[in-house]
Amino acid sequence: MNHTFKTQSRHGYSVQFSPFFPQRLACAASQYFGIAGCGSLFVLDVSPEGIRPVQVFDWNESLFDLVWAENNENILIACSGDGSIQVWDVAQPQGPLKVLREHSKEVNAVDWSQTRNEHLVISASWDKSIKLWDISRDESLQTFLGHDHIVYNASWSPHIQGLFSSVSGDGTLRLWDMRRSDNCVQLIHAHEGEILSCDWCKYDQNIIFSGGVDGLIKGWDFRNSKFPTCELRGHKYAVRRIRTSPFCGHIVASSSYDFTVKIWDVTRQSCLNTVEHHTEFVYGLDFNVHVPDQMADCGWDELLHVYNTPPYSKPQSI
Repeated sequence: MNHTFKTQSRHGYSVQFSPFFPQRLACAASQYFGIAGCGSLFVLDVSPEGIRPVQVFDWNESLFDLVWAENNENILIACSGDGSIQVWDVAQPQGPLKVLREHSKEVNAVDWSQTRNEHLVISASWDKSIKLWDISRDESLQTFLGHDHIVYNASWSPHIQGLFSSVSGDGTLRLWDMRRSDNCVQLIHAHEGEILSCDWCKYDQNIIFSGGVDGLIKGWDFRNSKFPTCELRGHKYAVRRIRTSPFCGHIVASSSYDFTVKIWDVTRQSCLNTVEHHTEFVYGLDFNVHVPDQMADCGWDELLHVYNTPPYSKPQSI
């Protein structure tokens, strides 16, 4: 199944499948490439007939990222160029339930905690900080400082409670314990230039991947991070988003400013597939956790694609 949805006059920044419904996904997009203008949050359903909008929310500034809540099938968190984080309810079209304003500059990324006993959000910003939120409260719980440049991405560990990662324009990958805001628990000088994305392996709690403007994807074992566990070469320009497979521990996907999506086997350190259906930067990327081999991506060409990749080998650890 391959379907396309046009985010009319909006340039795609982020896409994510629902953790509750196999047919549902959402996309954060912005006018004028996110430089000026407003943003839109598209909630979409996929069927054999195509992709239809369930709800479209508009915001008066660019939207850069989104994440679904893990405890409510209708709740979405989005972040914006005005430094705000909005809480949206798919069932209530009139506007956000709540707007959280503490960051002093653009918010690049948001992520919802993945372990059972937490329902917390982290946000990463141009103001060089990461903030920890409980969306039932009006103020952040903690602010994490230490990066020397824009924080482009932050990601919760799916295995270890309270642990999250961040990557920055300062070339570092950092691990943080949410109970210790004074300093990161580990710092890895991962790339020579800016790092735009990171994601945790779903099958090994010690492995994390980073992607940078150098076009490289690197794997790291944080028990011994002096050298990467793998280095994936093939993108011509910056790696904008990394996603690890929820089904196969050795499969990683990446989207890039070279207009492509690539699927990698990290054990062989080889590219298995290159998807070329965009004519602009590819920003958003996700695996469907309900449907093996189904992916979605979005880009600055105003196109969102949902498609099935060739089946890869059976699930295994790395």
